[in-house]
Amino acid sequence: MKNLRLWNGSISYHYWQRPGVTRLTKVYIFNVTNPEKFLAGEKPKLVEVGPFVYREDMEKVNIKFHDNHTVTYQHKKILHFVPELSVDKNVRITTPNIPLLTISTQSKYLHFLAAKAISVALTLMGKQDMFVSLTADELVFGYDDRLVSLAHKFYPRNRRPLEKMGLLNGRNGTLTEYATMHTGHTGMDKFGYFDKLNGLDHLPHWDGEPCRNLEASEGSFFPPRDITHDDVVYIYDKDLCRKIPLVYRKPVEKDGIGADLYTIADDAYGPPNENNSCYDHVYYESRRGLQNISPCQYGAPVYISNPHFFQSDTELLDAVEGLEPNQEQHETFFKIQPTLGVPLEGQVRVQLNLLVEQAPHIIATKDFRDFVFPIMWLEEGVSELTPPIRRWIYLATVFAPTALPILSYGMIIAGTFVLIYVFVRTYQSFFFSDEPTASELLELGRRSLRRGSHLLVNVQQRALHSRERHSLLPSIDPTSPPDVVANAGHQQHNNNHLLHNHNLLQGYHHLYLQPKDQSLLTEDNTPA
Repeated sequence: MKNLRLWNGSISYHYWQRPGVTRLTKVYIFNVTNPEKFLAGEKPKLVEVGPFVYREDMEKVNIKFHDNHTVTYQHKKILHFVPELSVDKNVRITTPNIPLLTISTQSKYLHFLAAKAISVALTLMGKQDMFVSLTADELVFGYDDRLVSLAHKFYPRNRRPLEKMGLLNGRNGTLTEYATMHTGHTGMDKFGYFDKLNGLDHLPHWDGEPCRNLEASEGSFFPPRDITHDDVVYIYDKDLCRKIPLVYRKPVEKDGIGADLYTIADDAYGPPNENNSCYDHVYYESRRGLQNISPCQYGAPVYISNPHFFQSDTELLDAVEGLEPNQEQHETFFKIQPTLGVPLEGQVRVQLNLLVEQAPHIIATKDFRDFVFPIMWLEEGVSELTPPIRRWIYLATVFAPTALPILSYGMIIAGTFVLIYVFVRTYQSFFFSDEPTASELLELGRRSLRRGSHLLVNVQQRALHSRERHSLLPSIDPTSPPDVVANAGHQQHNNNHLLHNHNLLQGYHHLYLQPKDQSLLTEDNTPA
């Protein structure tokens, strides 16, 4: 948990600051194959073209930690087209003229004179087509449009669009938005959730609660369900200017790691969920599965839904041809590790729709009837984690919970055996030892010393006694016979040998008795 909390130097910080995971953005655009017949009253026939895949290199920059255990940062994103995973990005697609239809729809709620002025201005600008042919790259990242250029120059600052018209325009580079999120040091119930956005503690696009509430994750971390026990988490999407509720469904497994499966709430968009009423536009009728996001799209009547109108009002699906909703392909989901709150896999899938209302005062669009026109849908997310991140999560959530009890009980059992062994050995040494003690060794030494002393004395006495029984030969006359002289020499040799042995025994007697222990001698220096 110490390394999970976000602080400069923790493992989670490196994963969060520069994830290194392959994050892909897949764009699918609806090509209108019968634009003229649609204007004549037919259903639009749509063909999904894609995917156009972009790899997103993302990192957090301008990071600053605060004393209240929050951190402020900005996103830096660079999108790279991945041709091997995509269709040709230069293929041409027929799609509604979004700037023109946006102005005509907005003019319906303006004063009559203002609406007429817009109509005249559009007429003076020349013929305006209600459908345009663009490449996928132009539609996604921007193309020049006269209406957008004028709006960029003259619209109020808070509603001023970018210079070019592009559905994902402005995603490359460092985003202007800066966020402040909780690091987890004050509790895990808000770990990974925003504390502020651009210095505000609410979403300014909406007027009521809970739409203004910004307690949601940007996708890196979620409050761990094992701690919070909550079955609903929230993720914030900048392009939608709102948070999306994700509901716990069931436990699953990803790469051998246990996770919780969350999917988008069935009533995330529109009615009957009363919490969505604060997203509604006063002029537009709300429908199930359809949600207004025009306040953060420069006032353009853009509505979001699940791709192919999955879980939406059936009237929306019946009004077009070519859409086939599928749960596996079109549902937003996340697989979140419940102990750490780290997503192992996740995909946010959302469709952008243009709500068009007929404006009788605008000549250029008088044939375009009221309609919710699907423009495109996109999928953003991560399918696989990097090996280092996956190993860290596996060690923390799979290996450690299994290995630690085994190691703990193993050490307890090993320690018990060691204590038993030491006790048995100590008991045997104390009660059944055959080795002599120190006092016994001293007594044995004294006995050996006494036996040695008696042996020396006896040998000495026998030698002295033998000496006394022999006498020295008298002097020999030089004139004595040779045999007498030889016997005398032999006797003298024996006497010298006895004398030598006597001296040797006397030396041993002094060496072993007198210096070692005087208590073993009597007063007359004889052995005790």
